[in-house]
Amino acid sequence: MIDIRPPVKLDYLKALTDDTGIIQHTKYSIPNRSEGYTTDDNARALVACIKYLQVNDDKEVKKLANTYLSFLFHMQRPDGRFQNLLSYDRRFLDDAGSEDCMGRSLWACGCATSTHLSEGIRTTSKEIFDRGFSHASNFESLRAKAFAILGLCSYYEAFPDDRNLARNIVLLTNQLTDYYRVEAYSEWCWFEPYLTYANSRLPQALFKAYRAVGHEKYVRIAKKSFDFLIETQIIDGKFVPIGNKGWYKKGDERAFYDQQPIEASCMVEAALTAFYITDEEKYKRLAHLAFEWFLGKNTQNVVVYDTVTGACHDGITPEGLNLNQGAEATISYLLARLELENLGRRELFRRPKPNI
Repeated sequence: MIDIRPPVKLDYLKALTDDTGIIQHTKYSIPNRSEGYTTDDNARALVACIKYLQVNDDKEVKKLANTYLSFLFHMQRPDGRFQNLLSYDRRFLDDAGSEDCMGRSLWACGCATSTHLSEGIRTTSKEIFDRGFSHASNFESLRAKAFAILGLCSYYEAFPDDRNLARNIVLLTNQLTDYYRVEAYSEWCWFEPYLTYANSRLPQALFKAYRAVGHEKYVRIAKKSFDFLIETQIIDGKFVPIGNKGWYKKGDERAFYDQQPIEASCMVEAALTAFYITDEEKYKRLAHLAFEWFLGKNTQNVVVYDTVTGACHDGITPEGLNLNQGAEATISYLLARLELENLGRRELFRRPKPNI
């Protein structure tokens, strides 16, 4: 396989970030300060920094990680929930964010708790996670539940002897599989009667839970649901994510536009998680195929990622590119690219030593 991946570039991530956090939206490539900041984006950005620092020692990126974690700390309420919206002049704009916002924050803090970064980052992340996790079992959003599982599995890596963590992984994951048992049948192997956004996170959470606690039903459902998702979104050799203008309801026609970078990113991450768990090469090939969506292998044959600036366009419309380049899109690209970077390093160390 020819490696056509652009070098990892953090310039645009840094350009969107100030001493408060990462700015949510842009006017084309210019940060739109009037839109302020979100907990969602700062949680994603923290995970991207953690992935980068797994293989790089970079003081500037450590400073970014501190900024994003500080933002999450600031946005958490005393009851453990998170506010999501903060204005450019640092005014809270909502009382509480969505469950998905909560789930992403738990994901990010769970990842940060299990890193090799400073004790301050690990301890603060743990405190944020501990304060917020009690809400996870009551989430109605399955994506929020999946994010909480991903965060909890990472947290568990730091405290593998804590049986209460293992019990909580089982509790949340069983809730997810219960939805699958109700909704799935031979032609619709899914947890809900519709496919919307960040779909790949659900099977990814099951793969991670299987690795953590070893329950066979988790990997069985993970494979069935993920393979269904693959069949739905690979068309004529291209990754074609579910469009956000209508989504895909069971029994209806699926939407093809607008296509968002978050879908390609989630597919890359889930595919590589599946590959690590099952060792099936098809999942590694899928990860590369989904990543190529950013580079022009998509229904419009347009390049979504800007190799010069490190920015990523907000999506693909029926007319072509969305010309804005906001935080979610750029972080989504980075998460996918960094996951492939880590794959390359894993495979480098797996190669047999030559006979000399």
